[in-house]
Amino acid sequence: MANVLTDLAADIYKAADIVGREQVGFVPSVLINAGSERAAQGDTVRSHFTRASTVNTSYSPAMTIPEGDDQTVDNKTMSIDKAANVQIPWTGEDIRHVNNGSGYETIYGDQIAQAMRGIVNQIEADVAGEAYTNASRAVGEAGTTPFSSNHDVVAQTRKVLVDNGMPEDGQATLVINSAAGTLMRNLAQLQKANEAGGDQLLRRGTLLDLQGLMIKESRQVQAHTKGTATGLDAAGGEPVGETSIALDGGDGGSLLAGDVVTFAGDDNKYVVNTGFTAASGTAIIGGPGMQETLADAAEMTIGDGYTANVAFHRNAIELAARAPDQPFGGDAAVDRMTVQDPISGLVFEVAVYKGYGKMMIDVTTLYGVKAWKPDFIATLMG
Repeated sequence: MANVLTDLAADIYKAADIVGREQVGFVPSVLINAGSERAAQGDTVRSHFTRASTVNTSYSPAMTIPEGDDQTVDNKTMSIDKAANVQIPWTGEDIRHVNNGSGYETIYGDQIAQAMRGIVNQIEADVAGEAYTNASRAVGEAGTTPFSSNHDVVAQTRKVLVDNGMPEDGQATLVINSAAGTLMRNLAQLQKANEAGGDQLLRRGTLLDLQGLMIKESRQVQAHTKGTATGLDAAGGEPVGETSIALDGGDGGSLLAGDVVTFAGDDNKYVVNTGFTAASGTAIIGGPGMQETLADAAEMTIGDGYTANVAFHRNAIELAARAPDQPFGGDAAVDRMTVQDPISGLVFEVAVYKGYGKMMIDVTTLYGVKAWKPDFIATLMG
C-alpha cells in the first residue's frame, strides 16, 4: 500500500509551529531515555545507588591485607507505566465537507499539533510533579512569588544543591512559572546590558543563566496543597543524614509527599517524599536527610501550600519514553512514521488506520518518569 504520511510530514511540522503552545521547561531539562530497547510497558527497571562511605581515621601498616569495609548497594525502580494517546477520526464525508472551507490538509495538521501539545503538557506535568515531591529541601517563602526585588534566592537554591554534593558541570536547571519569570525580567540589574552581560533579556525576554543554573519556564509548574496533619513530633532521636523519620502524636490527618516541614530547633525546610495518614508513622524526607540532629519529641510543623518551582541536575530525574511496540507482522495500520515535537524534543509515533468508509490518525507515546536522586533536587517555593 502506498505511503500516506510522507507527503504530509511538511504539513504536520508546519502546523506544530503555528498551534499555540505552553512553556515547557522540565522535559528538556531531565535525562530523556527514548531507546526502543527499553522494558515492556509495566516492566520494572532497576537502577543502583551507593551510600555514603565511612572514612577511616587510622592507617595501620601490616603484612596482612585488611578485609575492607562492608558496602551496601541499594536500588530504586521505575517502569514505563503511562501512556499518552490521541485518536483523530475522519470519514470521507468529513473530508469533503472541510475541503469546502479551510481544507483537510490544514485542519488535520493542526489536529496532530494539538495532539502533541496535549501529550507534551501531560508529560511535563508528570515530570514537574515527580520533581517537587522528591526534592531534598526547600527555600523561599510559601505564597510569595520570588524575584520581587532581587535574585538572591537563586544562590540560596544553588547552595542546597551544592551542599548536597551536586556536580557543578553546567547541567543544573531552575524551572519557574511565568509569574516568577515576569518578576525576574523586571529586575533592573538584569535589564541593563552592561550589568547583565548582554541584551537578550531586555530585547527578546530571554532568561539568562544565573548562579550556575539554567533558568527555564514551564506552564506546568505545580501548586501544592499542604497536608492536614497537626501535632506530629519526633518519636525518637534521629541522627544527621537520616531520611526515615518516625513521628507520633498526630491527629490522624494527612502528611503528603511534597509537604515542606520544619522541626523545632532546626531552620532547614525538609521536603516529604513519602507521607502517611495516621496519628503516627514514618515519613521519608529527601536525601541527604536531616542536616541537624533531631531530638526526641521535637515538634514538626507543616508549611503552607506553595507554588513548586524546582531546581535539579539533569541526571537526578529520568524520563523514559518510546513508541509502543508492534506485534510480529505489524498491526492494522497502513502506515506509521516518527515525528519529533520541535518544542519539547519528544518523539511520537503517528499512525494511520483505515476502516469502512473511515480512517483514523493515532498519535501515541509510552513513558515513565522517576526521580532517582532527591539530593540533587531543591524546591524554590512561590
